[in-house]
Amino acid sequence: MYPSCHGEPGDPVLTTREAARLLGIAVSTAQLWIENGVLPAWKTPGGHRRVRLSDVSALLRERAGLQSVAKSADISPQDPGALPGHERARLAAVQASGLLDSAPEAVFDRLAWLAGEVTGCPIALLTLVTAQRQWCKARVGLALAESPRADAFCSVTIEQHGPLVVPDAQLDSRFRESALVRGEPQVRFYAGFPLADSRGYRLGALCVMDREPRRLRERELRALGELAAIAGDELRRRRT
Repeated sequence: MYPSCHGEPGDPVLTTREAARLLGIAVSTAQLWIENGVLPAWKTPGGHRRVRLSDVSALLRERAGLQSVAKSADISPQDPGALPGHERARLAAVQASGLLDSAPEAVFDRLAWLAGEVTGCPIALLTLVTAQRQWCKARVGLALAESPRADAFCSVTIEQHGPLVVPDAQLDSRFRESALVRGEPQVRFYAGFPLADSRGYRLGALCVMDREPRRLRERELRALGELAAIAGDELRRRRT
């Protein structure tokens, strides 16, 4: 059964284009948000996407809140002296990027989508790693916008220059106790490349995941690396 085309009283029904205009984003970005579950929507019998104004308003309020509330613990843990100097500088670079807790952007959404497509993986993320958490700037196939850093694969990825590939997380002592492996989304496979800013600080990663053990073909891993390079170029264009 489809919702009424007129919506609830005082809650108009919008087209994707109208929702995009209110959100200040491109129609293509709105479509990605709908596909990823960020913006609730449904299809009419004719196959057209429709969105309620109340859901657009809720998303606007959420975005405003995320942009106005700084999570100081992400950048300044309770005992900064316990951190190596390089990590303190890296955390400052994450904050200076202006990307943390920012609104979705089409360029990063597309890169995450392409990462999943070229590797055939159902989950793809573009992440930033703070002192306490991993936050997803872009995500496909995953409802969680963030997770504790202690559970994050990308926390290990940023410690190295090249890719991190985990064929089966349940067999890897670094990750088998992770909440992302033991619970939803029950990650078994992971592959990710670190993303560095203009000063070389690795802020996060572009990665793909699967719920089954697997390996990437050489061309798939290379394609993921090329997309990560493009994402890194975009990061380096930002003020750091």
